[in-house]
Amino acid sequence: MLNFFLQEDTDIALQELEPESVEKTLSIMDLIVSGGLAGQIIIAVLFVLLFVAVYLYFERLFAIKAASKMDSNFMNQIRDQVSSGNIQGAKVLCAQHNTPVARLTEKGISRIGSPLDDINTAIENAGRLEVYKLEKNVSILATIAGAAPMIGFLGTVIGMVLAFHQLATSSGQAEMGTLAEGIYTAMTTTVAGLIVGIIAYMGYNHLVVKTDKVVHQMEATAVDFLDLLNEPA
Repeated sequence: MLNFFLQEDTDIALQELEPESVEKTLSIMDLIVSGGLAGQIIIAVLFVLLFVAVYLYFERLFAIKAASKMDSNFMNQIRDQVSSGNIQGAKVLCAQHNTPVARLTEKGISRIGSPLDDINTAIENAGRLEVYKLEKNVSILATIAGAAPMIGFLGTVIGMVLAFHQLATSSGQAEMGTLAEGIYTAMTTTVAGLIVGIIAYMGYNHLVVKTDKVVHQMEATAVDFLDLLNEPA
C-alpha cells in the first residue's frame, strides 16, 4: 500500500515537471506576413496573376459560349434563300445572327458568282480572323500557367538564401526552430505559385477545348455552304 502511494506521488510530480505542449498552428496570413518583404512582394504578384487569370477565363468563356450558339435551322434557311435567288435575304438572315458561323456564311454569300476557289479562300480568311477573335488573350493564361510556379519558386529560393545567410552570419549558432520557420515560410511562395499555375493551366485547356468545338462548327458550316453552291440548279 505504501508503494502504491509513493508511485502515485511520483507520477503527480513528474506530470507537474513536464512542460505543457503548445500546439503551434499555421495561418495563411501569418505565413505571408512573416515571409519578409521579398516574400510579400512575390505573393502580391501571384495574387495579381490569379486575378488576371480568373478574369480572362470567365471573359473568354462567356465570349466563346456566345459564339457557339447557332440555330439548328440556320443552314436550311440559307439554302432556301440562295436556292430561290434571294441573295439579299440570305445576307439579312446572316446579319441577324451575330456568330462566327453566320459571318463566315455571309462572307461566302457576298462572293457568290465568283469561282469556288475564290469563295473558299474568302471563307478561310474570314475563318482565321474569327479564330483569332476567339483566341484573344487566351495565350496570356498559358503564360501565367507557366510563369506562376517559377515566380513562386523564385520566392522560395530567395527565402532559402536569406535563411542560410542568417545561419552563416550567426557562426552556426542560429536556433534550428528559427531557421526551420524561415524555410517553411519561404516554401509558401512555391505553394502559392503552384496553385495559381494549376488554376491558369486548367482554365487554358478548358478554353482550348471550347474554342476547338466552335472551330469545328465553322468548318462544318463552310463545307455545307460549298456543297450548297455545288448543288445542281
